[in-house]
Amino acid sequence: MFEGEETIVSEGPVLLTYGAGIANIQLNRPASGNGFNIELMRALQDVIMKVHGDRRVRAVILSGNGKIFCGGGDVKEFASKGAALPDYLRMATAYLQVCMSGLVNLEMPVIAKVHGYATGGAGLGLVCTSDLVICGAGAKIMAGGTRVGMAPDAGATATLSKIVGFRRAMDLVLTNRFVGAEEAERIGLVTRVVSDEDLDAEVLKVAQQIAAGAPKSQAATKRLMWNGLGRGFEASLPDEAREVATLSGTKDSLEGLMAVIEKRAPVFTGE
Repeated sequence: MFEGEETIVSEGPVLLTYGAGIANIQLNRPASGNGFNIELMRALQDVIMKVHGDRRVRAVILSGNGKIFCGGGDVKEFASKGAALPDYLRMATAYLQVCMSGLVNLEMPVIAKVHGYATGGAGLGLVCTSDLVICGAGAKIMAGGTRVGMAPDAGATATLSKIVGFRRAMDLVLTNRFVGAEEAERIGLVTRVVSDEDLDAEVLKVAQQIAAGAPKSQAATKRLMWNGLGRGFEASLPDEAREVATLSGTKDSLEGLMAVIEKRAPVFTGE
C-alpha cells in the first residue's frame, strides 16, 4: 500500500504491515471467509499487542483478505466439535472478548474496511468495535447468532443498541436479516459508504488524515467516547475536564492553537 511499507507479520491467519504511521491488520483465512477460529483469534490478539506497543502507529486499518471482510465464526469447525462444542466455545469466546476489547482499548483509532460480507458474531463485532467503518456499496452485514441457535457475542449486546438504537438492534439480532450498505449508513451502523472500486482509496485517505492528527489528543478522545457509552452524561464530565486540562500542556496542543491563529496546517509530533 505504501512505498517502503514494512512487513511485520507476513504469514498466518492475521497479517500486519506498517507504513507512514498506519498499521494494516488483515484477516487472512480467505478460503474460510476469514472465519474466526481459535488459531485466528490467538493471532489477532498477538497482532493487536504488537500494534499497541509500536509508538510509530497513529491509525489502524482493519480488513479481510479475499472476497469478504469476515464471515463470523468458522461454523464448519464448530460443527466438527460435536459434544465438545460448549467447551471449545467457552475458550473461543474468551479469546474473542480479548480481541474485541483489545481493539477498543488501542490508543490509535481503528478504521474497518468492509467489503463483501460482515456476518456472525465476529463480523458484526468487528464492525461495532471499530472506531470508524467504511464499507463498499455492495457490502452486507448480518448478526447471525440466533440463526444457529446461539446468541450475539463479541460485545454486540452492549455496543449494537448504542450505535443503532434498541429497537433496530433487536430487529437485527432476532431476524438475522441482511443489512445492505445504504441502510447500514442510514441507521449509523457504518460511518460511510463508497463504491466498491473506491473503497481502498477512501479508507487510505481517512487513515492518512487521522495519522496526521495529534496522537495524544486522539487517544484521549477515543477513550472518552468509548467510556461515555456506558457512563452517561454527568459521569463523563469530570473525565473530559481532566483530559482537556492535561492535553493543553502538550506541545501538540500549542502547535494546534498556533496553526489556527496563523491559518496553516498543524504539524503534530506526538509530544
